[in-house]
Amino acid sequence: MGWSTWRRAHQAAAARCRKASPAAKRAARQALGTEGPLEVAAIAPEEARLTDEQWELVRPLLPPQRGGIGRPPLDHRRVLGGILWVARTGSSWREMPEEYGKWETAYRRHELWAKQGLWQRILRALGEEDLPGPATKKPN
Repeated sequence: MGWSTWRRAHQAAAARCRKASPAAKRAARQALGTEGPLEVAAIAPEEARLTDEQWELVRPLLPPQRGGIGRPPLDHRRVLGGILWVARTGSSWREMPEEYGKWETAYRRHELWAKQGLWQRILRALGEEDLPGPATKKPN
């Protein structure tokens, strides 16, 4: 098999994998024996939403929402709900329910807030200091 043939076949396989749902990817990995059963807590998206009382504790800690130029930003409350869902379930970012917005947005905000020390203050305000939090990159 020549290089270009192999490359096209590889790209086609990668494209099929990108289109598969997270559940289908997980099932495929389990069928191959490359992943054991998941130890993920089942939390419905509505269970991870912030209550009005929790939001009032956290809202003063968050930076002001920017806007005015370009696309309007996603609401902090909605994004924070997604971050908390990922942290509480131990799921991957890509499995975050769409009702919280794009997982990329939640990931970027979590990374920024963790770097600024804001994530720990949010967890303290919510009384969840022992929550391990979503997986993050190792600081350089």
